[in-house]
Amino acid sequence: MSSHATDQARVIPLRPVAAAAAPAPDAAASPPAGTGKPREPLWRHLVGDVLRRERLAQERTLKDVAEAARISMPYLSELERGRKEASSEVLAAAARALGLGLADLLALSHGELTRLGGTHPRRAQPRPTRIGPAPLGQERPGLPGRPGTRGGGRGGPESYEARLLAA
Repeated sequence: MSSHATDQARVIPLRPVAAAAAPAPDAAASPPAGTGKPREPLWRHLVGDVLRRERLAQERTLKDVAEAARISMPYLSELERGRKEASSEVLAAAARALGLGLADLLALSHGELTRLGGTHPRRAQPRPTRIGPAPLGQERPGLPGRPGTRGGGRGGPESYEARLLAA
């Protein structure tokens, strides 16, 4: 052996050191890279926060609520930490164990979403107009021509289907 051999191995990192220190990809409030806007929180984080807040407000233990809901204590803990996506049945059982209904749990989570997201509930967009003959004596909004009568019979020259297909 040569006298200048070292006892140290050379380590080649597989990924850049800066990437290893980056936060977890599903962190709820961390902004996407390069933007100043915070990300919208994940639903599982919101529901978990509500479950934990309600349990603590009632001064109950994880074990107590898990037994009442008939789910495992580790699973309930995972739900509260936002690590698991629960089925509606599990969420309903956890909510019932806390004296809430599923609708209550979802309403509280929605309230948290609007508070954290900084957004106001949007109005539903109008549904697109149904294509086909209008009920007798009524016009279809936005379609040119006469009212949607069935004077020429279904598929005849007076029906909307025929005019739409010809256009």
